[in-house]
Amino acid sequence: MNLPAVIIVVGLKFLLPVLYLRFPFAAGWANFALDSLDGDILVPAGLDLGLYQNLDKAADWVGYLFIFLWGWRRPIRPEFAATFALRTVGQALFFSTHDELMLFWFPNLLEPLFLVYVTIAKFRGWDRVHTIYRARRGWIWLGILVYKAQDEWFTHVANVDRTDFLRTLLG
Repeated sequence: MNLPAVIIVVGLKFLLPVLYLRFPFAAGWANFALDSLDGDILVPAGLDLGLYQNLDKAADWVGYLFIFLWGWRRPIRPEFAATFALRTVGQALFFSTHDELMLFWFPNLLEPLFLVYVTIAKFRGWDRVHTIYRARRGWIWLGILVYKAQDEWFTHVANVDRTDFLRTLLG
């Protein structure tokens, strides 16, 4: 096992969410990128797939918790609270049943909402973010729901790598 690689990647998975409180845009997108490729690092580094799944889901929930905490005093709190509760139910059901379908039926809508919100704030201003969010709420939620439906299906139902799927489809 490549223990240094495992320690660094797992450490980052638990550290980056803490940084949401101070650097929501940078830490949020860094954690999104890490979460997209961590399995491609950790499993080849020798981490057991079952242990990886448990660590990954635990680190994800820590991320959701820090997003929820970040949003507690912001006008988007109701949406954050509802999506945090939804995914927390899914996480609890996953940990108790080890059935990945729970993660499909109780999708992670919180993280993409957070990323959209902090991205609007970063590029359009913190003073305008909620007004812009409210004005575009329907389109934002349509995008989140379409993105997460396919994401959760590929990840937790089909268990197919998207690159392999597209290569097969196109090729």
